[in-house]
Amino acid sequence: MPWLIALALLAVPVLEIFVIIQVGHAIGGWPTLGLLALETLTGAWLVKRAGRRAFATLQSALRSGGVPDGKNSSGRDLTDSGLALIGGALLIIPGFITDVVGLFFLLPFTRPLARRLGSRFLSGRAATLAPPTFAPFMPGATQPQRPASGDVIQGEVIDPDH
Repeated sequence: MPWLIALALLAVPVLEIFVIIQVGHAIGGWPTLGLLALETLTGAWLVKRAGRRAFATLQSALRSGGVPDGKNSSGRDLTDSGLALIGGALLIIPGFITDVVGLFFLLPFTRPLARRLGSRFLSGRAATLAPPTFAPFMPGATQPQRPASGDVIQGEVIDPDH
């Protein structure tokens, strides 16, 4: 996976420059520059707006005692705000390829698909990000019960992955 990220970091700028040159040949240099500047300003405005919305959603969820998890409306709002932040940040980066990906995260009719793809991608990686002992300390999680008498309960650990 790290080599894929390194390859993307090398290939995306080269592809962006190629596409910018092609668009410049098609519509002219100044209109291309103006379009890139407009996309950057739009992205900056969207990042600012989405950041405020994400902060407000997180505050309201924490005030109500819930944990935004993507299944309730505050979690979905927070996820949409995060997607808007990512989309806006991609619009700030000069280039048309990153702008198309950013719009995929921003547009109302493609955002549910982006939410599902992101959820599927992150759910496979979530187990490797946090150690299993971290989950019981999350707000709202139930603590494991221990036998009151000090008895030992025999059991077997079954790892479903092996």
